[in-house]
Amino acid sequence: MKPVEIMGVPITPITRHQIPEIIADYLEETQCRSIMTPNPEMVMAAQKHDGLMDALKSSDLVLPDGIGLIIASKIKKMGLKERVTGIDTMDQILYYCHQTEKRVFLLGSKPGVAEQAATNIKEKYSGIQIAGIHHGYFDNDDSAHMIQMINQSHADVLFAGLGFPRQEIWIQQQRGELKCKIAMGIGGSLDVYAGVAKRAPLAFQKVGLEWFYRLMKEPWRIKRMTVLPQFLWKIIWK
Repeated sequence: MKPVEIMGVPITPITRHQIPEIIADYLEETQCRSIMTPNPEMVMAAQKHDGLMDALKSSDLVLPDGIGLIIASKIKKMGLKERVTGIDTMDQILYYCHQTEKRVFLLGSKPGVAEQAATNIKEKYSGIQIAGIHHGYFDNDDSAHMIQMINQSHADVLFAGLGFPRQEIWIQQQRGELKCKIAMGIGGSLDVYAGVAKRAPLAFQKVGLEWFYRLMKEPWRIKRMTVLPQFLWKIIWK
């Protein structure tokens, strides 16, 4: 699929129904494929962060995670079909790994959160193989040790919840050393699986207003949320 370029970031025009087939293909390959999930905030950040932009451009699958990207696509008639969220894609991958006995490594969040996420994932997908777990509080100097731990776990899929832009840049820098088939940046998804954070109700999800629900629950996010109108303004007047 030819990417749709939004402010220099190549977004894959994909639907959620296409994810299982792509994941199945990736898991049969020998190289490590990367999946990233930009929203307007990340696209805007990439304008000033060369490392983040390079990571997004080098990724194999760049999901349109953010209703602002879909609105921008409609305004400019770019061809993005629908919003495909990172956490829903992660769940699709977990389901596929559960069915095919693939191994998963959970990396990220605060100490103890990934462990609780693993417990809840195993309850949801009985028998899924969690190859390894580690929190996200490690220095870049420890990356070699982290890579060794992931590789020795024989994980097929790495979910890295290190926050952006760190997770995107880290995956790009390390994927040549990773032996897993998929490395995906998942932001705060481990917090959701652990029960530390909650997703917006389904009604908000369906209309792309999860950001508004988060703003109601966490008013301190208002400064970050102002990125969306700035993003749309740039799209309209570009």
